Amino acid sequence: MGPDKIGAEILRKAEKLGRLLQGSGGAVIAFSGGVDSTYLLYRALQSRGVESVLAVTAVSPLQAPGEAAEAKKIARFLGANHLILPFKILDREEFLLNTRQRCYYCKCHLFDCLLEIAARYRLPTVWEGANLDDAGEYRPGLTAARERAVESPLMEVGLTKREIRRLSRAGGLPTWDRAASPCLATRFPYGERLEREKLRLVARAERYLKGLGFRGELRVRYPGKVARIEVPVQEQVVLLARREVVAAGLKRLGFEHVTLDLVGFQSGGFDREPPR
Repeated sequence: MGPDKIGAEILRKAEKLGRLLQGSGGAVIAFSGGVDSTYLLYRALQSRGVESVLAVTAVSPLQAPGEAAEAKKIARFLGANHLILPFKILDREEFLLNTRQRCYYCKCHLFDCLLEIAARYRLPTVWEGANLDDAGEYRPGLTAARERAVESPLMEVGLTKREIRRLSRAGGLPTWDRAASPCLATRFPYGERLEREKLRLVARAERYLKGLGFRGELRVRYPGKVARIEVPVQEQVVLLARREVVAAGLKRLGFEHVTLDLVGFQSGGFDREPPR
């Protein structure tokens, strides 16, 4: 996809991002290996060079298996300096209580860790990958970022997720069409205490469904003892055609009931529901 195919407004934002990053003194980047943080790391390396950029990936039971390995692979592809951070968020009671401020507590701890790393490596700031779309969603983690002067360059220049995907594709990044993969805590309704084994269970359930061929946006929500599957509406017919296989597989994993949410996939599904 050439520059003429992207659009002048998107290119203007991309150029503004380059100037913003180049004018900094370098940074630690909160790097998950997803669409946004990969594009941010890619542009930071272009603008600042390898020596003034450090990608840091937090690893915890909140991630689906394989995500840390994928982040390592992408960091190598980009030629970035990369650090793995063991992130012990499940040791923190305020997070396990799973209130509507769960993400805030998580990001507070994460950004504090990243700021310590930045100081250790003599890098002046921390960047994270929120985009303009996130400003319109329920994102308490953004409050944690503002409180700690953690910067969100993609949001600052007004780039949306769709625009970041287009720029990533033009830049040859392998993540341009990657599905979003928020932390596994988002599969549980607010007010239901988070437990390590429950996190493992939803991870196994989603891996099982992906093994059946469902590759797009997919969530297995876990209210109570029910597996509530969310897939895009256009994929529901395919899932229903295999309902016996799907139900049997998820019950073998430990779910008592298996349901399909007919509304379809919704990002932040439990943000729209009252806490328990």
